[in-house]
Amino acid sequence: MRQARWLIALGLTATLPRLGAAQDPRLERRLDSATLVALTPVLDSARAADLPLEPLVQRALEGAIKHAGAARIVAAVRLLATELGQARTALGPGSTSAELVAGASALRAGARATDLAQFRRRRGAGVTVPLAAVTDLVTSGVPPDSAVAAVLALVALARDDQIVDFRRAVERDIALGAPPAAAAAVRVNAAVREFSQNTPGNQPRKP
Repeated sequence: MRQARWLIALGLTATLPRLGAAQDPRLERRLDSATLVALTPVLDSARAADLPLEPLVQRALEGAIKHAGAARIVAAVRLLATELGQARTALGPGSTSAELVAGASALRAGARATDLAQFRRRRGAGVTVPLAAVTDLVTSGVPPDSAVAAVLALVALARDDQIVDFRRAVERDIALGAPPAAAAAVRVNAAVREFSQNTPGNQPRKP
């Protein structure tokens, strides 16, 4: 009898969906079982690809807070995983999680994978802030191509805080009524002149 109960229990266990190693307790608390089962392969695949899991978990939790259905939550998380993978391909295997998240956001905003690769070539390490600036500019109304071109023009010349100041200046101009593309062009031209003059190699020689 005991053996029969054990065999029954084993059979029931075998029919249950196996939760992947990428599962997160927060998801178990917030998602229903059907959504959790559908989401697990997406998270497991992302984990196997060495993609950051936290932004995927946060996207799923966001969907749960908004009472989205299982299909929408899974689709949103799968899309983000795809974007993170594309960002990693463009930025390189040594990219940080923050860089991948910023790259994924930039891609969603309209940047191309080749644009992300250019940011890496021109800046080297630390492209999180420049990529985030692209997304913020597009959100403010600057066309994606113009936003990418503007930040790319600064990325090898300016520090992160200077890029943030540039982005804020463009946003102020837009709020005051300037056309977004024109605001970005005017500000980037002025910034390039300023930063180029302050580059050590361009400083005038002392007599």
